[in-house]
Amino acid sequence: MSKRSLKIRDLTLRDGQQSLFATRMTQDQVNRVLPYFREARFYALEVWGGAVPDSIMRYLSENPWTRLESIKEAIGDVSLLTALSRGRNLFGYNPYPEEVIEGFNRNAIKSGIGIMRIFDALNDVDNMKSTIKYVKQSGGIADCAISFTVDPKFSARQKFRSWIHFKALPHDIFTIDYFVEKARQMEALGADMISIKDMAGLISPSQTGKLIGRLKAEVRVPIDFHTHCTPGYGLASVLSAIVNGVDIVDTNIWSFAGGPAAPAYELIHIFCDKLGIDTGVNPEAVLAIDKELKEIRKELAEFDTCKQPPLDFDFIHDKLPKEINKLFVKAIYMAKHDKEEDLLKACLEIEKYFKFPEPDEAVKKAEIPGGMYTNMHAQLKQLKLDHLLPRVLELVPLVRIKSGCPPLVTPTSQIVGVQAVNCVIDENKDLPYFSTKSIQFVNLVKGIYGRTPIPVDPDFREQLTGVREETPYDTKNYKKQENTVFEEYGEMKLADNEKDELLLELFPTVARDFLQKCVEEKYTENIHQIEEEKRRKAREAREAYERLSPQEKRDRLMQGLYSWHELSFPEEEDLGRS
Repeated sequence: MSKRSLKIRDLTLRDGQQSLFATRMTQDQVNRVLPYFREARFYALEVWGGAVPDSIMRYLSENPWTRLESIKEAIGDVSLLTALSRGRNLFGYNPYPEEVIEGFNRNAIKSGIGIMRIFDALNDVDNMKSTIKYVKQSGGIADCAISFTVDPKFSARQKFRSWIHFKALPHDIFTIDYFVEKARQMEALGADMISIKDMAGLISPSQTGKLIGRLKAEVRVPIDFHTHCTPGYGLASVLSAIVNGVDIVDTNIWSFAGGPAAPAYELIHIFCDKLGIDTGVNPEAVLAIDKELKEIRKELAEFDTCKQPPLDFDFIHDKLPKEINKLFVKAIYMAKHDKEEDLLKACLEIEKYFKFPEPDEAVKKAEIPGGMYTNMHAQLKQLKLDHLLPRVLELVPLVRIKSGCPPLVTPTSQIVGVQAVNCVIDENKDLPYFSTKSIQFVNLVKGIYGRTPIPVDPDFREQLTGVREETPYDTKNYKKQENTVFEEYGEMKLADNEKDELLLELFPTVARDFLQKCVEEKYTENIHQIEEEKRRKAREAREAYERLSPQEKRDRLMQGLYSWHELSFPEEEDLGRS
């Protein structure tokens, strides 16, 4: 009987380094691991999108398109390259016009992307339509992602106040039925695969098993499972997905795994070996990748969010201690029988043995993404109000409900988090909530970013935005970024091709600074090339002159081919004018 196969999407070069090292891997560091990734034969490698284009321009002065194209050249067709984008919003907040969406997806696929993972921060499937269309038109695979989230968690005080005011708090919003229905809608629009995108690591093993089971029964396209380890569910939930028949799982390689990132491939490999599942990955190449990643992690130490690397472990040749081996077997049994508590205990013991970061209890309790938690804490600290963090966390559910209960994923997690801080600031000033508000929160409530999971109260929308009805964004108001022409640099344009123009549209401030540096460097390089060409011609002219006989020299001089000045001062710069 042939083994069941499981495909692996490796996240190391995008989500892995973004989660653990603030997306600071340089092109040289990426290049060091690419030959081994080619040998590893992962089904797919996530290498682009997310924070990569912005960060490498902003911090590394590197071109995002060059990053993608160089990876494609090194990997070839061995693994599909994948990227992450936010549907109509791409990398920004407001929706983009069709020509920008089409241009971005066409160029991304032409430059090497095989799978475009498309998600919307509101799970508004309408926001994904055009990207699905253009990805498929360009020959790419449309991977449509459902942003997993949980219902707001209300405090006892909020529940009591709701009860005395005879107002029921919303509940049972993000049910299994909700996510399955989103998957059906995406499949109807042409999705080639469906991903469960659990950016905050909030999906429990039991929920994972139920959701994967329903999707496999009711959706015909392959299902991919993506989660993070921040609150401690990650490894157990991936195992639950596997035993319930998922087609693809997302992992990171050992030194870039765990904590805020996804689980380690090596642990999944051990589980799959025991389950008789073939991942199709070359384990020796994975060891070679990790050997290089260990050194790269040391080089990125100043950005390391966890500081403590995992235990050195050769998952092919090292023998598991008897007790740890038993934990792997136990975890499989518990996953198959949906015994969540025991499954979690076993998986957490495994991760503890290998020295992966322990669960972030604050994030687990708050049920929000780790990045959102740290952003709110940093914002309060800057204002010297960090002692108010518990109150901010208490107000997050209120802010979510008021704004239509958006999933907490980039960028809605930031919008909701900032607004919760604003509400606490208002409270401390004895002002009504929402007296202080960001333009992004206003736009979210207004309907600019799309349709929210539950309707916004029209009275609240009118109070906050001045309009009562939902108001979608009109791309007719979109103003294209100015493509500056630099007279001082020989009339060179800021963006001189479509890819540069797209960077300018998608990352206006960062790309403008980056592209201007590129113009300056290119101009300087051109000047040097012109000067070098002058010197080369001067050398050739002098050498030709020296080969002439005395009579030929006199004849050429009389004919005006050389000047007395040039013969008297035969410097290369002067000879270049002859």
